[in-house]
Amino acid sequence: MLTGHQTLDELAGEIATALGDLDSAGQRLAIALYRLLAASRPVAVADLAAAAGLPESEVAATLDGWPAVFTDSRGRITGFWGLAITELSPAHRYESGGRVLYAWCAWDTLFLPARLGQAARVTSTCPLTGELIELTVTPEGISGTSHPEAVVSFLMPGGPFDSGVIESFCHFVHFFASRQAGEQWTAGHPGTFLLTLGEAADLAARANRRVFPDALGAH
Repeated sequence: MLTGHQTLDELAGEIATALGDLDSAGQRLAIALYRLLAASRPVAVADLAAAAGLPESEVAATLDGWPAVFTDSRGRITGFWGLAITELSPAHRYESGGRVLYAWCAWDTLFLPARLGQAARVTSTCPLTGELIELTVTPEGISGTSHPEAVVSFLMPGGPFDSGVIESFCHFVHFFASRQAGEQWTAGHPGTFLLTLGEAADLAARANRRVFPDALGAH
């Protein structure tokens, strides 16, 4: 359901470019941060540095240069690249490892299991029909869903992701209960297009391989 001549691999490349290149240390740091956030508690820079095996000063400097790292009043990290410990609107509920977390957009729920190294139960509401869509997603992909015909709206990154990524990108990426519902929504949102669940999961795997070639290995 991609538009024009864009392939999933080309789209994965656009996303990786928007995020920026990560060296091996950066990949290790990002994965460590995801897995600490999975405990559903704010992450202190010192704890992240210890988990990643990197100097605290280096970690702090790296975080300052990354887009969309959200912190609380004490400087602890509460949200990072698609994962948050507090509820966002619209809510994409992400239950994993006995914890309730929240994704920034529908597609985040498809790439996060590989980054966290564990399966998740995802619940999200179709913005057009109001139906609750449920999925079980493993590091290998979608293993079950309440709506096999569901689709995902998507948007080409308009440039490098920054602190406004939730408003400029994530708010356009949703699960829809059916292709008909998705087409009705995208018709009113220029630049958006639809992916099937299979395409969205495939894109997630391709993006993970591009962004984390060293850190995720087998995934």
